[in-house]
Amino acid sequence: MTRTLPEHERVDGFDDDRDSHDTADRGHDDGDHTDDTDRFPRVDEDEPRRVIRARGPADRVALIGSAAAGFALVWVVYQRLLPTSGLLGFAVCWYAAFLLVYTLVTLQRHGAVEVVDRMAAVVVRTGAALVGASLVLVIGYTIISGLDAMQYANFYTEELIYTDPADLRQGGILHAVVGTLEQLAISVAITLPLGIACAVYLTEVGGRLAKVVRTLIEAMTGLPSIVAGLFIYVAAIQLLGVQRSGFAAALALSVMMLPIITRSADVVLRLVPNGLREASLALGSSQWQTIWRVVLPTARPSLATALILGVARGAGETSPVLLTAGYSQFLNANPLVDWQTSLPLFVYQVFRLPDEAMAARAFGAATVLLLLVLLLFVIARLVARGKRGER
Repeated sequence: MTRTLPEHERVDGFDDDRDSHDTADRGHDDGDHTDDTDRFPRVDEDEPRRVIRARGPADRVALIGSAAAGFALVWVVYQRLLPTSGLLGFAVCWYAAFLLVYTLVTLQRHGAVEVVDRMAAVVVRTGAALVGASLVLVIGYTIISGLDAMQYANFYTEELIYTDPADLRQGGILHAVVGTLEQLAISVAITLPLGIACAVYLTEVGGRLAKVVRTLIEAMTGLPSIVAGLFIYVAAIQLLGVQRSGFAAALALSVMMLPIITRSADVVLRLVPNGLREASLALGSSQWQTIWRVVLPTARPSLATALILGVARGAGETSPVLLTAGYSQFLNANPLVDWQTSLPLFVYQVFRLPDEAMAARAFGAATVLLLLVLLLFVIARLVARGKRGER
């Protein structure tokens, strides 16, 4: 809106300049609007809108047809025209030809906009399928190879000493299962409070040493297991006089598990919203009350995941147990005295023997180890979920 000045307040030429300015601005806006309209194409409102991620029967036919065309092309070129052979090379060339054909088909049917989306979807799903197939293949082969030994009850209730290696109806893995459970229990009792306390220090307290401690934890994450075993062998067994036993093996496993639990718990505690901390402090709670009653209960389900990762690392270690606890074929339920074996060490020692029955025992023990770790995962999840429901 333009305000009209009274006669005595007017300045000669001012209103005329302002009117010409407004007219020029309107003309400039109109000109820009006309240019934008001419620059962008008109959209037909009657044309149906296309959804890029929609998949129909024609798209599935195009996908299958591209795979078939790529297979035929590679079979002719790779197997007939070129002096090449090998299943792996054929599979790689087939996949490359399939991507090329599918790109051309998608470009012809939908245009360049959708090609990137379709190609990314195909590559991601292929990677997921390869990972899943590899996991199923490894687990399936292990279970099938161990069925001959796992079908007998003595495999779970007897030890291996004084048994005929060729007779699967004698001997078992009871001593290895007991050793694994006791060593993992001691390791968890050591590393869980230490790991969470260290993560709380890094996340909630901080200080001059926080950066140094975090660097050491990250460096210890990639520590070779043989180094951890040698450290406990020298520091605990030779210097302190600790016997080679399940307890010494648990100390070595603790060295491997502690950085995993600490680093995972550190990441988890960082994800707790700061608003919860600020609200607790605003209500008069101290810093440690906030950590104990707000931060840790909020992060409890994710802390269970950190524990699971640490247990998974410790459950599969072989060399630390071999150095610190030795290998035995008899049952030893006391982890403080005498040698004590574990399931990974049992698998390693038994599979080396040139006997099919012992190989079946090794695969059966590996299957039991997988089921044992899975059971520990489920228990940790249920405990974390139950605590969250109570809260």
